[in-house]
Amino acid sequence: MSEKVWFITGASRGFGRVWADAALKRGDKVAATARTLASIADLKDKYGANTLTLELDVTRPDQVKTAVTQAHNHFGKLDIVLNNAGYSLVGTIEEASADEVRALYETNIFGTLSVIQAVLPLLRKQGRGHILGTSSSLGHATMPLIGYYCSSKWAFEAIHESLAIEVKPFGINVTIIEPGAYATEFGSQASLKFAAGLDIYAELKAQIFERLKNSERGDPNATPEALFKIVDAENPPLRFFLGSHNLSWVRAAYAERLATWEEWESVSNSAQGTLN
Repeated sequence: MSEKVWFITGASRGFGRVWADAALKRGDKVAATARTLASIADLKDKYGANTLTLELDVTRPDQVKTAVTQAHNHFGKLDIVLNNAGYSLVGTIEEASADEVRALYETNIFGTLSVIQAVLPLLRKQGRGHILGTSSSLGHATMPLIGYYCSSKWAFEAIHESLAIEVKPFGINVTIIEPGAYATEFGSQASLKFAAGLDIYAELKAQIFERLKNSERGDPNATPEALFKIVDAENPPLRFFLGSHNLSWVRAAYAERLATWEEWESVSNSAQGTLN
């Protein structure tokens, strides 16, 4: 199988780091990006010419275009574009400020869009390519305290679903990677921001944090082979759960929704009306 060229955002830690390292280990080439070059410099030291390290803040569209162009010019092509940069905002719906929510969306949504819009002309010209986006099982079901993060992933899912249909005629595939809970740095202070708290939610937070502390987490180093099966597939899936706990949880969430819709079906139908 011929080597692939990857463009990865958020390559300094978490899945971005694990997948960049694994892709390089298998002989692929990687344009690894992060907010600071120092955080990914060792990839260049370790893998040499197969690695291009670029400073990139995805909330700066001009910097995104420059990084994408540099990566494409350097390697002569881009096969896989992996949007992995993102973070979570912790706070109830009442607590988080509008500015905090906007900042979350600037990275999780608008940063992702900047990358997609920058690479599409290049991928169309190539007549091929694969856009991957790191979402979450929380793109289907929510949890309290991170409702705004969940909402960003619901938007992320919708954008990629529409994108997949729009770019399929150009030979471009789209896959949404949906991890469950993993022992990555995503739960660290560097990947979390906290809204100012209100005392009335203290008990709820204590319960949720205790539950999360005791929850089973997957090993991120066990994920690369699954990812490679996706990028090497002739017909990759639009959505792919990463981990063993996602399907049962999401199946239950959708079953509950279907039951509610069906329970209220007659009332819904009565609101259809007829036009003369």
